[in-house]
Amino acid sequence: MTTEHLDGLIPEALTPRSRRIFFEGMEVLADIGFHDFEIGVRQRLLLSIDVWVDKQSFAGDDAVSSAWNYDTIRTEVLRLVKQRRYNLQETLVGAIYRMIAARAGVTALRVSTRKPDIYPDCDAVGVELSSF
Repeated sequence: MTTEHLDGLIPEALTPRSRRIFFEGMEVLADIGFHDFEIGVRQRLLLSIDVWVDKQSFAGDDAVSSAWNYDTIRTEVLRLVKQRRYNLQETLVGAIYRMIAARAGVTALRVSTRKPDIYPDCDAVGVELSSF
């Protein structure tokens, strides 16, 4: 069933005001941390990325050419994680943030990392950068 017959029937108040693409709980192994026992040891890191894009950058039809390529973002994030070791989550989050913020059409952005295996009494310890 198509939705063309609904054109003009949707109230103005229900017009989308934002468009978000997200990666939630992306698990990577990163050489990260500044303690002696962390250096050179890959540890589990969970990433969440929320990208709000303008209307022109959000697929308005079902054409693959209209969509953001999730594979590209994922591949670039994995490249950043693997290309070097990081002392701080803040540094890695900043690198991911800048890489995505530079893309055309981005109107808002939130990137967070969390280490789930640090303290037995915490689900995770992490950092976040956001444009809001």
